Amino acid sequence: MSRGGASKDRSDGPERKCVATGEVRPKYGLIRFVAGPDGTIVPDVMGKLPGRGVYVAADRAALGRAVDKKLFSRGLKMQAKVPDGLIDELERQLSRRVVDLLSLARKSGDAVAGYEKVKTWLDKEEAQVLLQASDGSARGKTKLSTPHFGKYIGWLTADELGMAFGRQTVIHAALASGGLAKRVVEEAQRLRGMRETDDGGSGRTEG
Repeated sequence: MSRGGASKDRSDGPERKCVATGEVRPKYGLIRFVAGPDGTIVPDVMGKLPGRGVYVAADRAALGRAVDKKLFSRGLKMQAKVPDGLIDELERQLSRRVVDLLSLARKSGDAVAGYEKVKTWLDKEEAQVLLQASDGSARGKTKLSTPHFGKYIGWLTADELGMAFGRQTVIHAALASGGLAKRVVEEAQRLRGMRETDDGGSGRTEG
């Protein structure tokens, strides 16, 4: 119970405060930053780097505010240096993180790629997450629907999905429930905040 008698739901795990928005939210929706030995700000995508850290919402606008208003220095209580291209570098790291997790899921048999395989998983209700390339054909993507009570990820490129599945490009992919699905969804949501996305409204959560 929190002050005032209201129950505080922590089912989403530990929470931290964003230095840019002032909001308290689950850690998986935030990015941790630390200062290197020379005071340069470094994104801690894995959340494992030593030292005092500050958290910023996984959102390009919030990160821009943190940079412009020198909120890293305030949060770390030191003079911090923000490197050029920090936000773009963070986007690259998050993309790599999602690709690596998808690759692990593929190797464990929890992910498939290709229209026919994905359609089979959807028809058999084996898929929990539908992934479609942001630069794939809109007409082709409408032929597959998000699993009931499932998730949709539509802001990875065909090249990025291809890297995860050991191919040149991939347009359609699916993840089974359990395994790495929850982590893939969480990391993909952080990546989405770094990108201007237009998934045509398909990026919906059913249920």
